Formats: sequence, structure tokens, C-alpha cells
Amino acid sequence: MAAKILVVDDDAHVQRMLSYALKQEGYDVLSAADGAEGFRLWGTEAPALILLDVMLPKMDGYQVAQKIRAEEGPNAHVPIIMLTAESDVEQRIRGLRAGADDYLIKPFHPAELLARMRSLLARFAPREVLVGRPPLGRVFAFYGAKGGVGTTTIAINTAIALHRELGRKVCLVDANLQFGDHRVFLDLGLDRKSIVDAVSAPTMDADLLRTVVVHHDSGIDLLLAPPSPETAELVTPAHMSQLLELLRTVYDYVVIDVDKRLDEVNLQTFDAANPIYVVMTADLSCLKNVRLVLETLAHLGYESDNVKLLLNRSNAFTGISVGAAEKALKRSIEHQILNEYRGAISALNSGAPVMYAKADSPLGRSFLDFARVADKQGVPADAGAPAPART
Repeated sequence: MAAKILVVDDDAHVQRMLSYALKQEGYDVLSAADGAEGFRLWGTEAPALILLDVMLPKMDGYQVAQKIRAEEGPNAHVPIIMLTAESDVEQRIRGLRAGADDYLIKPFHPAELLARMRSLLARFAPREVLVGRPPLGRVFAFYGAKGGVGTTTIAINTAIALHRELGRKVCLVDANLQFGDHRVFLDLGLDRKSIVDAVSAPTMDADLLRTVVVHHDSGIDLLLAPPSPETAELVTPAHMSQLLELLRTVYDYVVIDVDKRLDEVNLQTFDAANPIYVVMTADLSCLKNVRLVLETLAHLGYESDNVKLLLNRSNAFTGISVGAAEKALKRSIEHQILNEYRGAISALNSGAPVMYAKADSPLGRSFLDFARVADKQGVPADAGAPAPART
């Protein structure tokens, strides 16, 4: 479900502007024109975050914030961003003392508001989301059975869904080292640092990671592929193994968009993955490739329970049903993403992925449903143990 935002402001124009901007970002929006109504809606609707004007009739913003903080349970905390036209430092301090988590001076840019909201929503994720995290982050590897099945689209949107809707700390790795597309699909320039900057450093540690990863407006961090194909060979299998171990100590989830080559670098990725998602579509050539991929991974010693089939464009007409595909492969397809090809391509070409720009669309909800299921699936008992020897 989309996060519910409560806007408390007595200016109808501000209410409309904020409501429109937030709904465009996929949030559910509630509105109140006075402090008393805002407090009532907090109690009945349990919003995920409150945008609270200071100057309100019946009960001002300071009083609303104080009353909410006084009545919250010990394990509850709704983030509050106070909005005011006054830039006076004393008023800002008063708002923070009343219980506000952040403060914005009107007029403000919508992008700044959204960035602050996402940060607070991730920081104060509901307790049921935060409990049960593994001591080390999990690695999701997305591997396309063939080109054009949507592996990059799924990896990017899954990463954003895990962070934006579930409050996880996520790093997305573009492991298509020669021809990675994340710079294009996320509207990033060639001047951004990449995985080559990490492996070329004298020492690889958490401090180095902070200088190399790129923070995206969606809230996720990115470890980008090299800007030019010829530098891809600088990343060795040992580098990849070391990087993934380091990333697992910093992030809840490391989501990797894996190249289609089954070389040693990618096998190091598979060794760390839990699970490996083989992305497929329901057509004959792809089914043939999936069968070969499954046979190869089994031959290399990867447990079948750690290899999951993810059917993209599941409702597209190909002449092959899900049941027929499962019968041909002699195994179940664990996950499905629905077909909205034009929307997905349009989002990527604009540099604004579906889960970032249109999270409330059918495709966005499909990504979120997948992320929820993947997030809840437990870590196998042998997770973190050395990978089986490959033959």
C-alpha cells in the first residue's frame, strides 16, 4: 500500500498543490484545514507522515505536534515536517522542541520536500517492517535468461520498492560491467563514480564506499558500472567477492543487475546471492534458455531452492500459458510481474523508474507486491556459509 500522508494547512491553495504533488509520487493524501481536525485524523487514520503548518485555527502546529507526541505510544513515532513562512530561528527551535522532525520555510521546492519526506519515512519505518532484519544484508541477483526480458527494469524497481515502501537500506549494483544501463535509465551522467573507483583504491572499506556510491533521489544508493567498456576488465572475481561482503555490512539489501555471461565475476555474485532470480518471459526461445541456465547452475553446485524463476510480462499474450511454461521447465515459477511494456519503457527512457514516478500504477503495485514477498522470505539456515565448490 502507498504511504499515507496527512497535510494540515488552512490555505486551500497550498493543500491542493501539496496534494497534487504527493499523489503524483504515489502517496495517499489526507487533508485538514485546522489543527483540531489534523489531530483527529492522526488518531483515526494513522498516517505515515504529517506535513504540518504552524499557523492554524483552533489549534496551532506547535500544539498539534506536542499533543501527538504526548499521546503516542512508546514504540510509535509519526514523522512531522513543519511548514512555515517564518524563517526566524527561534520559531524553528520551538517547532523542533514541540516534536517536529524537520522544518521547511515557504516557499520551498517540491523536490526538497519529497527528499526530506523519503528520508524520514525510511528512518521511521513501522516496527513490523524493521524487526527481523538479518545481521548481514541479503543479496538479490537478477539474471536474464536472454536479452530483452526486462532484467534491468526489475532490478531497478525492486531496489526502489524495498527502500521507498518497506524502509530498507538498499544499494543497487550495475554488474553489467561493459554495457551497464543504469546511468541512462536513472538519468545520471558519465562523470559519476563507478565500481572501478572502488576496486582501484588502495583499501576497500565502508569509508571508501561512501565516496563511491551515488545517492539517487528515490532514496537508494547506486554502485554504477564503468563509464567505458574497456575498463570493465579491471573488476576481478576477487574484487566482486570483497565488494559484496562489504556491501552486506552496510545495507539491508544489495540488489544486483547481473550480466548475461556466466563468467567468474558473475559466479562470485551468484555465490553471495540469496536468492538468484532468473528473469524470463513466456516464449519458446526464452524457455529454452531458462532450461539451459537451470541445468548449468545445478551442474555448478547451486541449490535449486536458491534459484527462483521470475516471469516478467506475465499477462502478455505469447501463446504459452504460465502452466504450460512450468510444465515445459518441470518446475514452478515462483514470481510474476505483470505486463505494462509501454509504461516501463517510457519510465526508463525518461530517467524516472515506475516505482519512483508512478508507484501507484498497476505495474508499480506489481513491483511492490514482489518486493514484499521477497522481503518476507526468510534467510536459509546456511546463508552466509561458504558457497559449494563449483565443478
